Amino acid sequence: MNSYRTLYPAIEPYDSGWLDVGHGHQVYWERVGTPGAKPAVFLHGGPGGGCNAEHRRLFDPARYDVLLFDQRGCGRSRPHACLDHNTTWDLVDDIERLRQLCGVERWLVLGGSWGSTLALAYSERHPERVSELIVRGVYTLTPAELNWYYQYGVSEMFPDQWERFIAPIPADERHDLMAAYRRRLTGDDDVEKQACARAWSQWEASTITLIHDQQLVDEFGGDQFALAFARIENHFFTHRGWLEDGQLLRDASRLAGIPGVIVHGRYDMPCPLRYAWELAKAWPDATLYIIEGAGHAVSEPGILDRLVRATDQFAAS
Repeated sequence: MNSYRTLYPAIEPYDSGWLDVGHGHQVYWERVGTPGAKPAVFLHGGPGGGCNAEHRRLFDPARYDVLLFDQRGCGRSRPHACLDHNTTWDLVDDIERLRQLCGVERWLVLGGSWGSTLALAYSERHPERVSELIVRGVYTLTPAELNWYYQYGVSEMFPDQWERFIAPIPADERHDLMAAYRRRLTGDDDVEKQACARAWSQWEASTITLIHDQQLVDEFGGDQFALAFARIENHFFTHRGWLEDGQLLRDASRLAGIPGVIVHGRYDMPCPLRYAWELAKAWPDATLYIIEGAGHAVSEPGILDRLVRATDQFAAS
């Protein structure tokens, strides 16, 4: 029986800084691994989640030169929780600016959850810049997916956590929870804003793992993290990512010739498997791995195993 692959050892950046991308935004970036080795970029989830030290460890540091960055408004990027000039296409442009900063022509792109959305948007707009593409927990940001998670669907699987999610919203506004949350997350009542940010953020933390992880829920409830996570995620999802309905699957033909791996947990609650399945059919150069006994999170052993195997697979190409 093969043992699960796990993260590479902890590593510190060999370089880091902030990139001024205009309109007051400064994007934090860092590079890890071996300078001049195979270039790669990591796209974190959320949107609004930021990068952490574990994300650096998905790649063999001897064989990769990896750029990681905190997307606009979150993590160490500045200003914190800012929604102005913060759209999918702004982030796509930021990825190109960062590629130019690194001085590389093409790079491997890895993104999970919202990071998969951004990875697909970037790769479909700039396929000539992508050497390989790895996506995990595929999310194509259609109205059906948003409704499943924020209105009716996952609510039936997690009624206990759902009650906590809807608690800050009056009953007469619960017919459109994203809009109700947006009013509060962009409002002037700082106490209500923070309470709603925590409820929004912890709803996600409560439903992304197959087995409940209270430590993760507590981490997602931290004031600074929750505020950026909830405000930015709600902002992007309210605008449906500035994507046309079905756009990412419709334009998957633009990925032709890009070798890829799709990793998806069978019991992924936020991101139903069907969309990864449809992506695999539309992108024949990719291999889909359905991970049994797994939910959504990158920390699920089977998902982590397959991601590390994927980065190893492409390290020599």
